[in-house]
Amino acid sequence: MALQKNIAFFDFDGTITSKDSMLALAKYDAGKLNYYAKMLSIAPSLIAFKAGLLDAHKAKEKFLQTFFGGLSTESFASICNEFNNDVLPSIIKKDAMKAIAKHQQENTVVVVVSASAENWLKPWCTKNNLTLLGTRLLEKNGTITGKILGNNCNGKEKVSRINEIFNLTDFEKIYAYGDSSGDKEMLSIASNPHYRLFKK
Repeated sequence: MALQKNIAFFDFDGTITSKDSMLALAKYDAGKLNYYAKMLSIAPSLIAFKAGLLDAHKAKEKFLQTFFGGLSTESFASICNEFNNDVLPSIIKKDAMKAIAKHQQENTVVVVVSASAENWLKPWCTKNNLTLLGTRLLEKNGTITGKILGNNCNGKEKVSRINEIFNLTDFEKIYAYGDSSGDKEMLSIASNPHYRLFKK
């Protein structure tokens, strides 16, 4: 049986973008002063995370609850769409987009695999004809809870999510692009891994 076309997995924050999209979205929605006030309120959690006393999953939920918890799903979707129009284009790396475009021209299956929530990445991925695997947020009664549904899509979870959707033995070449320790496992499954290729 002939192998299918190649597949390429791209991390998003720091690989495709020059800034963390979750922080950029929070600042965009809250406004500069309110953003720093809220960051100050969760400083103990951030310090505990940096010290290794709080895991990334719980620290991220604390952040999400503080900035987005309680918003209606409709309001949050609107904010995410506005963010995609007003901010996201300015933090996308040109070299990363060139690599994505090249893969697409070669009929490679291109997949964004990110720890950021699918809510604010989906509009961009849809616009650029990219498959998305990201962290999923728990919604309840039409409201963003700030809780993560399942696991944070980082580290080993990136590979688990990939394997849920794709049978990698079907592909001749597997490309992966990442920039941090959270991409280590994803890079390890690639025949063509690229670490911090787009530095700018």
